[in-house]
Amino acid sequence: MTDPHWWRQAAVYQVYPRSFADTNGDGLGDLQGVTAKVPYLSALGINAVWLSPFYPSALADGGYDVDDYRDVDPRLGSLADFDTMAAALHNAGIKLIVDIVPNHSSNRHTWFREALDSPPGSAARERYIFRDGTGPDGSEPPSDWQSVFGGSAWEQVPDGQWYLHLFAPEQPDFNWENREVRDEFLATLRFWSDRGVDGFRIDVAHALAKDLSEPLPSQAELIAEGEGTDGGHPFWDRDEVHEIYAEWRTLFNKYTPPRTAVAEAWVHASRRGRYASPEGLGQAFNFDLLQADFDSARFRSVITANLEQAAATGASSTWVLSNHDVVRHATRYGLPPAPEDSGKGQDGKAWVFAGGPEDQLDRTAGLRRARAATLLMLALPGSAYLYQGEELGLHEVAGIPDADRQDPTFFRNAGVEKGRDGCRVPLPWTTDGPSFGFSTVPAHLPQPKEFGPAAVTVQDADTESTLNFYRRALELRDKQQCAEELAWLPSADSVLHFERPGGWQSITNFGHTAVALPAGTVLHTSAPLQDGMLPPDTTAWLG
Repeated sequence: MTDPHWWRQAAVYQVYPRSFADTNGDGLGDLQGVTAKVPYLSALGINAVWLSPFYPSALADGGYDVDDYRDVDPRLGSLADFDTMAAALHNAGIKLIVDIVPNHSSNRHTWFREALDSPPGSAARERYIFRDGTGPDGSEPPSDWQSVFGGSAWEQVPDGQWYLHLFAPEQPDFNWENREVRDEFLATLRFWSDRGVDGFRIDVAHALAKDLSEPLPSQAELIAEGEGTDGGHPFWDRDEVHEIYAEWRTLFNKYTPPRTAVAEAWVHASRRGRYASPEGLGQAFNFDLLQADFDSARFRSVITANLEQAAATGASSTWVLSNHDVVRHATRYGLPPAPEDSGKGQDGKAWVFAGGPEDQLDRTAGLRRARAATLLMLALPGSAYLYQGEELGLHEVAGIPDADRQDPTFFRNAGVEKGRDGCRVPLPWTTDGPSFGFSTVPAHLPQPKEFGPAAVTVQDADTESTLNFYRRALELRDKQQCAEELAWLPSADSVLHFERPGGWQSITNFGHTAVALPAGTVLHTSAPLQDGMLPPDTTAWLG
């Protein structure tokens, strides 16, 4: 029997399939591309792949607008290709986690098309959230709510009613009070579990349950309420959402080993634990490190708080520095830190919006800090989530021409945001060809010239490359695995030093001068030592 707890300290690699590898020469990555790169993934040393949406989609939101939850986008392959990919991963000892998008479908989904063809009050419309408009003729939306992507959260249909979309208009929200919706997703989870999927990443896990009782609060009232800790927001993080996940957990536990799940839940830290409980999804993403500047005090605070939360729920913590929604951390760490009174770290969005001015970015320092932060993260108890391309030290691509952009946040927030395309640019595998080996034709998002020297073929041959740094770190991490505990060791304010059971130590120098290393065998470093000293912006593992 496979270890039912394999996920607790797994290294999980996120594949954004449309930008990973293209085998059919259309400029778009595909499932056969993932299969072809299984040897690469195996050599990297990861334990699982998280596959971002691969379902049929018009790509109004990078595949998170799903037409059919139980099929593969024909541009990416077929169900047979999916089975081949899953088998190749499993044969290499790699688990498979797939994205599930339960808050909304696409507007091309069979159910939504049926809803548009049906009258107000019909059973078809009850699967979604339709409301009459306001004003004397119903020409105004039911509320002034704004969508996450900008603009109204309501869209009017030809008969005058409006439907809710917390994200893009092409992403109508499901009505999770409807039993048919709940049963449909249980069937979908069973479909993929029966095909051998080992776990699920739940998109916008905190939004499913909604209370749209009249009168609806205004946008200003929602903003004033903020994140909230009482579960009373109309659509974010309501307590009732956990009734849904309790049903899912019952289904997951029918499999051997039980299927795993991790929630993408942007909620107050005090409420994250319910998503991660054994009676619920089992894990929830901790985005606190991702939102922190490269700072010793902030890192220590985040690590301590999240390990305490994990211990309280019995879950394992999750750690992540980059993903498909944020500016890559090599770039964030190379920009000036956020103002101290901002209450958050440097997210890089303003730099991207400005077109990526090079005089603001220290690429060398950013990558050095990214490697140091990654080595520290990989030493922490819990599971580590890595995003494709960070193992190549890729920076955010800011200079994408407007005509080539795809992210709906760019189109709906014109003049405010450039969107998330810069972290979704296809990977460079070789130094030549129209897309650095990603495809035989130009990639669907243009790659910058600096991707060539970062290509896999170049880094393969360089023992000091970021790719080989990751490979060594992941190999050692597997060998050093131990109980999910750490003990902080005395250190200067600018240094974080902790020990894991068995004597495995991690020490990171966030300061400006080199520091002495404690006694012990040096197992790995994120940058070369200087006369036996640990330089600034560097992590070392000792054993």
